[in-house]
Amino acid sequence: MGFKRALLPTAAPAPEELTANMVGIGMLFSGEGSTAPNIEDTLLHASIAGIDHEDFRVLSVLCTWLDVHSRWINADRLVAIVSAQESRRVRAFWAAFGRWKGSDRRFIRLRALHRGPRIDLLGAGQEFQLRRFGEDPRFAGGPLRVDARMLRDRQADVLMPRELAQRHPAYRWRITIGPSYRADLWAALEADPSLSISALARTAYSSIGAAWEAKHDHQLLEAG
Repeated sequence: MGFKRALLPTAAPAPEELTANMVGIGMLFSGEGSTAPNIEDTLLHASIAGIDHEDFRVLSVLCTWLDVHSRWINADRLVAIVSAQESRRVRAFWAAFGRWKGSDRRFIRLRALHRGPRIDLLGAGQEFQLRRFGEDPRFAGGPLRVDARMLRDRQADVLMPRELAQRHPAYRWRITIGPSYRADLWAALEADPSLSISALARTAYSSIGAAWEAKHDHQLLEAG
C-alpha cells in the first residue's frame, strides 16, 4: 500500500492527555507534561476545549502562549487543521487570531474562516460585561466579542522561548531552522534515527519527499 499523507490529528486526546500535552508545549498547568507533543495538534485541541467546552482558563493560557510563541508555529499546518473544523466558534476564534496577528502574513488565511455576525465568547451576559469593562484589545473589532476582564493575560502562565527550547526538541529545531515540517523531521530523527521514511513522515505530518530528504541529510551527517 502506498503512503498517504495525513495532516489532521488521528483522534482528540482525553482531558488528562490534553493537559499533559499543553504542559509539554509550555503551558504551566499543574501535572506532568507529555514528552514533545505535536505543537499544532495541541493548539487545536486546546482551542476546542477553551471555546466549545467553555474552559476559559485554558483559553486564557492558550492566548498568552500564542502571543509569546506564534513566531514558531508551523502556520501552513495550523491553517490546514483549523480550516477542517466544523465548529463555528472554533473557526471564529482562529479567524480572530489571524486578525490579531495580522502583522504576520502567514496567518492571513485564517481570517477567512469566519463570515457573518460577531460571536460572543460568553453564552449570556456578554453585552453587560462589554459595557462594564470594554473589549479585550486582542479581539477588538474581530469575529469574537470578548470583554477585557474575561481572559487573563499573564506571561508567567507559559514558558518563555529559551525555556521551552530546552524541553521541546521540535520547538528548538524550529528556532534553529524555522517553523517548518523539516524542523519536526529533524527532531524526530534526533529522538530515533532508525525511523523508516514512512514512519518519519507520519510522525511529522510531512510529505514522503520531505521525510526522504531529511533522512538522507541526517544519515549524511551521521556518516561523517
